[in-house]
Amino acid sequence: MQTDPNKLIKKHQQLIQSDFRKVVSHTQRSDGEWHINTLMIEGVSAPFKYKRNEPYQNLKGQRVNLTYYRKMEKVAGMDFEVMRVVRIKIS
Repeated sequence: MQTDPNKLIKKHQQLIQSDFRKVVSHTQRSDGEWHINTLMIEGVSAPFKYKRNEPYQNLKGQRVNLTYYRKMEKVAGMDFEVMRVVRIKIS
């Protein structure tokens, strides 16, 4: 099922759409039944995170379209900005 980013953004005003962004780093780790993926995007200092049931292809060097929202995560008592990805697609 394809999701239209414009419909998502219209329904959820806090969502942000970024197109044709270059992935400079992509890591995956298992967390129970989930695989946590973390992307670093060129020119952005905050990580982009998303979960999948199965491992995902390595996106390092790829151009992607992202739909995400900003979120604060507490790590070791400190707050960090993280981008929670709700839709990702290779450009």
